[in-house]
Amino acid sequence: MKFYNTLTRKKETFKPIKKTEVSLYTCGPTVYNFAHIGNLRGFMFYDFLKRVLLFNNFKVKHVMNITDVGHLTSDSDQGEDKMLKGAKREKKTVWEVAEFYIDSFKRDIKKLNILKPTFFPRATDHITDQINFIEKLEKKGFTYQAGGNVYFDTSKLDDYGKLSRLDLTVEGKARVDKDPNKKNPHDFVLWFTKSKFQDQGMKWKSPFGTGYPGWHIECSAMSMKFLGEKIDIHCGGIDHIPVHHTNEIAQSEAAIGKKPWVKYWMHNEFLVLSKGEKMAKSGENFLTLSKLEEKGYSPLDYRYFCLGTSYRNPLMFSFEALDSAKTSLKRLFDQVLEIKTGKKVSANKNYLATFTKEVNDDMNTAKGLALVWELLKDGSVKNDQKYATLLEFDKVLGLGFKDLKKEKIPKEVVKLAEERLQARLAKDWKKSDDLRDKIAKFGYSVGDSKDGYELKKE
Repeated sequence: MKFYNTLTRKKETFKPIKKTEVSLYTCGPTVYNFAHIGNLRGFMFYDFLKRVLLFNNFKVKHVMNITDVGHLTSDSDQGEDKMLKGAKREKKTVWEVAEFYIDSFKRDIKKLNILKPTFFPRATDHITDQINFIEKLEKKGFTYQAGGNVYFDTSKLDDYGKLSRLDLTVEGKARVDKDPNKKNPHDFVLWFTKSKFQDQGMKWKSPFGTGYPGWHIECSAMSMKFLGEKIDIHCGGIDHIPVHHTNEIAQSEAAIGKKPWVKYWMHNEFLVLSKGEKMAKSGENFLTLSKLEEKGYSPLDYRYFCLGTSYRNPLMFSFEALDSAKTSLKRLFDQVLEIKTGKKVSANKNYLATFTKEVNDDMNTAKGLALVWELLKDGSVKNDQKYATLLEFDKVLGLGFKDLKKEKIPKEVVKLAEERLQARLAKDWKKSDDLRDKIAKFGYSVGDSKDGYELKKE
């Protein structure tokens, strides 16, 4: 099994710290608004990865954080407090906003067949852990206080920026607006007591003063609490590489003694629109899963759409492309239902070996999906074995083949189809066409077959 490691910029053979168990940390939602479908592409990437690991018989200890703290979530620690923004927009408390969007996110991932993480910690439940982590860094000499805030001193690390391969002399000057409290341009806040928000809704007492944690500290504190000081895989979007994950590495490796914290860093590309821009919650292109459902798409249509492109490539979104995915998935489900059987037979070894090879090559789900269609067309494989093999494939694809059920066709539709068959046998073509139109009003299409007719839900 090989994965592309952002840290080394190459594919590497996966060798976990423990022989049979994988520790996985994935960046979770910031719960001030609905997750848009671009966000959800990232969460499906985590799910495909987790499923591939399980498919290879690893146990997976998975932590996904929930950012429900009112952070200044920008590169420069000067951005907007998104939780406060959500509270003002909806005239609720920040706590009410967090609860609402956590519930919404959980509904979305359930609809998309995304497996639940082992641990789903909320940042606000682990403030003490974050304070303890900052104190640890303070004792080791990696912090300083200025302007009421606690900063991490990046100059104390020789390899700061190794994940993003920063040119500290050039990028440091251009990346952020100058903060007069910072000793170095890339230093970052671990704890705020002073910020531009005087009506901050979330504050806690700490040895550094009453305030709230910086953005990056929660991931280091919570990952170590649940997974220990060394992690196999840490995932996120490519936008986290230059700052958030770079700063996570800095504070984490400073805390544990400058030794490697994460073995494999994996990042997904963005969902992009026709003009090349990424989807954003602040833009007009803000599409949620619910909006797709309102337009007649199922969440699994979107999952199928995401399976067709490598997580490391931008995914071009259009409704035309989603329509194509919807049509393909319906055709796939129809074919799976045709071969579905209760017989217990073994999967086809050759197809299973090929599928395993593809998904183990940096999660090549597109080739895995292509193999599904190849298998369905293969006349040399019996239907019961095809179905057994597809169930194995679906452990990675997560399309829910096992749960598919043939829809019960209404009696009225069957009666009309029977009448149409008799009309055709009598060569009464006008009556046959009229009955076909009546069937269509029920949402079904009727076709002719060697056994008489075939009804399908449109």
